[in-house]
Amino acid sequence: MAESNFEKTEAPTPRRMSEAREQGNVARSTDLNAACILLASIILLYIFGFKIMTGMRVMTEVMLSTALTANPTQTDDVGALAVFSAKVMLEAVAPVCLGITAMALLANVGQVGLLFTLKPLELSLSKLSPLQGIKKIFDARAGMRLVMSLGKIGVIAAVATWVILGDVASIITMAQLEPLPMFGLACELVYQLALKLAILLLVLALLDYAFQKWKHTQDLRMSKQEVKEELKRMDGDPLVKQRRMRVARQLAMQRISQAVPGADVVVTNPTHFAVALRYESGAMTAPKVVAKGADFMAMRIRQLAVANGVPIVERKQLARALYQHVEVGQEVPSEFYTAVAEILAYVYRLGGRKTA
Repeated sequence: MAESNFEKTEAPTPRRMSEAREQGNVARSTDLNAACILLASIILLYIFGFKIMTGMRVMTEVMLSTALTANPTQTDDVGALAVFSAKVMLEAVAPVCLGITAMALLANVGQVGLLFTLKPLELSLSKLSPLQGIKKIFDARAGMRLVMSLGKIGVIAAVATWVILGDVASIITMAQLEPLPMFGLACELVYQLALKLAILLLVLALLDYAFQKWKHTQDLRMSKQEVKEELKRMDGDPLVKQRRMRVARQLAMQRISQAVPGADVVVTNPTHFAVALRYESGAMTAPKVVAKGADFMAMRIRQLAVANGVPIVERKQLARALYQHVEVGQEVPSEFYTAVAEILAYVYRLGGRKTA
């Protein structure tokens, strides 16, 4: 039994997950980030590639035509040419760079959410230990990562070979084309190959991310003893909690013992709820709830009522409504006046007491 308390058999609690997150220990896949960036780069280059090529052509033509520089060796002319070149290339490349940056942020936030912590950057002597580094190189996880990497390379090579073999006819046709059409066809073939491989990498990266989440949960599993200790930290010691509940129950019983003997009537469910009412004409504007209880407390109220000669009246719906909506010490709301007045009138007639 003692051994089972220290076996990591329990799922991590939300508090354990939150503490790990604060330490920067979260499930994430670097392959997924790389795959998303690669896919975004390929698509953006396909969309804005012609604009980039046009910008490079314009910049080259301006340099060779000396349209901006009468004498390229002069400092002022060189500066003007540099500003013009930077502007042209920035306009062409900016959409691609911004798109790739946005994809990198989305991929990271999608995995770990909005998280900023400096804990992983804190100096730790264990991180500087050569022995720990050697253990990480030759441990089971490193071997598993190596096997998975080799498997990914094999899958990618197989798919690339399959795609290229399917395009052999188009590759042979390129030799019969003019330079410009040949360049266009070559770009299209390269784009199709790159796009298919990027999608394949994305699928593999998603599988890796799922594995990382599972592994992260497994690493954070807790023993039964750890769960108990965490519950103590969150809710306090169970023994202390039981003592508090016992003291609270004793105080409630004392209040009931003092209040019920002075009540005019006890309204019951008949077994689940009991509400003791008292009304003093002239001192109260409406009858007041002096005690109430459910189950065991209801039984105790009935016992005290019998022992002190307080009448008990069974009204199921009224007892439940008073228990749920009226607190001890509060007067009965106006919607219950009629029902409570009928009960008090009945009790007063039984006791020979005049109604107010």
